[in-house]
Amino acid sequence: MAHAIGTRLQLGYAGSITRSSDVVIQNRISAGAIPFGAPVHLNPDNTVALFGAGATNARFAGFAVRVVKQQQAIFEALGSYRKDELTDFLVRGSIAVPFKGVGTPTAGGVVFIRTALNPSFPDAAVGDVEAGADGANTVQLSNAHFTTGVTDSSGVIEVTVNERRI
Repeated sequence: MAHAIGTRLQLGYAGSITRSSDVVIQNRISAGAIPFGAPVHLNPDNTVALFGAGATNARFAGFAVRVVKQQQAIFEALGSYRKDELTDFLVRGSIAVPFKGVGTPTAGGVVFIRTALNPSFPDAAVGDVEAGADGANTVQLSNAHFTTGVTDSSGVIEVTVNERRI
C-alpha cells in the first residue's frame, strides 16, 4: 500500500519572507503590540502601529516581519513585537500572513484590511487580512495583492507588496 506524507508544503510562519528576489524592509519603533505578519501603518510621529481603526490606504506601511528575538527571556511571548520595540516590516516583496477566511482570495486578487468590526462577520477582527470588501469596515490596499490565492492548512496566505510607500 502506498502512502503520501503531505501533498503540499506550508507557506511558512506568519511574518516570514516568502520570496527573496525583491525585498525591502524598514524599521521603526512600535506604538503598541504588533503580531508577526500583521499589517502596520505609519503614524505621524514616525512610529508604526497595527493597521486598524482610522488607518487608510495612504498610511499603509507594510507587514510585520518575523524575527528571531534572541535577546528576550525564553519565557516571553516571541510571536510579536512589543510597544516601544524596534519593529521590522516589509515595505516591498512577498510575505506569509495570517488569513481568517473572509472572502475568497485569488491569484493577483485584491487585499483588504479590516478596520472596524461587523456583526455579520463575528470571527473577523480589526487588522485581519481579507479578500472581500465590507464597506467602511475595510480598506483596500492599492499596492498589494494575493500572490497565489492559496491558503495553507495553518491559515497562512502569501501577499505581495508591489511598491513601497515609505
